[in-house]
Amino acid sequence: MAEEIQKRLKAEVEKYGQMQKDVNKSMSARQKLETQLTENNIVKEELDLLDSSNTVYKLIGPVLVKQDLDEAKATVGKRLEYINGEIQRYETLLKDLEKKSEQHRELLSSLQQEFQKAQGLAVGKA
Repeated sequence: MAEEIQKRLKAEVEKYGQMQKDVNKSMSARQKLETQLTENNIVKEELDLLDSSNTVYKLIGPVLVKQDLDEAKATVGKRLEYINGEIQRYETLLKDLEKKSEQHRELLSSLQQEFQKAQGLAVGKA
């Protein structure tokens, strides 16, 4: 009986480890998005300081191409919307993962207790 519980405990610990990797991966992606959000907000602020007499260039590969100011503002605005949406998606995903992780921790705790009881019974029989 103790061996069965030990096998199950080992499998659940592996699942929990994978879950923690997923949490870390999602947190890393979210931090990357936060950085992009900050950068794009700075670009938006700089574009807001310009008027139609200023020239805006866009880097495409190794070439700077002239771009319309309104088009540049629209592009940055859409990029900000997209990044904010992705951040919200990752926040929801992280909440779900944290909830599942907590449930898994409780399961591991109960399995450990079962295993310890089973070991105690096995020692008592010997």
